[in-house]
Amino acid sequence: MSGVAAQRLRSPQELYAQWERSHWSAHEVDLSRDGADWAALDDRERELLYWVLSSLMVAEERISTQFCGLVLAQDDEEEGSFLSTQLVDEVRHMQFYARYRDQVIADPAAIGEHVARAREVLGAPFRRIFDEALVDAHDRLRRSPGDREAKVDFVTTYHMVIEGTLGLTASHFLLDFLGRRGVLPGFVEGYGLIAADEQRHIAYGTEFLRRAVAERPELGDVVRQRIADLLPAVAEAVSPPGNGAWDLLGVEDGELARFGLDALTRRLKLVGVALR
Repeated sequence: MSGVAAQRLRSPQELYAQWERSHWSAHEVDLSRDGADWAALDDRERELLYWVLSSLMVAEERISTQFCGLVLAQDDEEEGSFLSTQLVDEVRHMQFYARYRDQVIADPAAIGEHVARAREVLGAPFRRIFDEALVDAHDRLRRSPGDREAKVDFVTTYHMVIEGTLGLTASHFLLDFLGRRGVLPGFVEGYGLIAADEQRHIAYGTEFLRRAVAERPELGDVVRQRIADLLPAVAEAVSPPGNGAWDLLGVEDGELARFGLDALTRRLKLVGVALR
């Protein structure tokens, strides 16, 4: 949360400048050690990490194809410039995960085939978030880019729920586990860079919602309603198949949900919205 808190007053123009200073390449992260590490994992660890990677692969594909409406809904050129960097970021993340599957999991394919394979291990809660809620919010915003309520609804779905709750919760626990184990250094580097990109995105979303709610307090109800609609699916989406799978990472029952909810609550406090 400290990263978001430190950036909460940054304007889109300042966040754009930060993006220019933070370039990295999905095809230059060193994956030379990861293949041997992957092969050395036991079956349960490999199954869990494959499920996580599949979730990330599908999430980035969905996000990269369901974002242009927000760019079209820009309030000014500075905001549009920053939002365009987010789209580039999401495509870069998708490229990294596809490359990882190609070179480490020994599963070479076109990106579309990677996405199709990844979908085979994901359940209904994931589809509820990415195939229904995100797509519906994006379609509404794309049809009415000047609709403030539609923009607030989309930013809440994308920045607060998907990136700020689901994405950063997963990255926190997974990077901690892999760091303690000292394995998959290429994935740790790439995933860490992706998490830094997403902190910048969330900083934008937090500040946009803060301004929107300050200007029109009734929009706080839009934020609360969208979060209430999606939190049950989020709680289920972070639960991999099989009992006790997260125990492999040293995560206690309910710890992910508590971490995600605590972070979301603090972020909403910055926005000026309290969960009821």
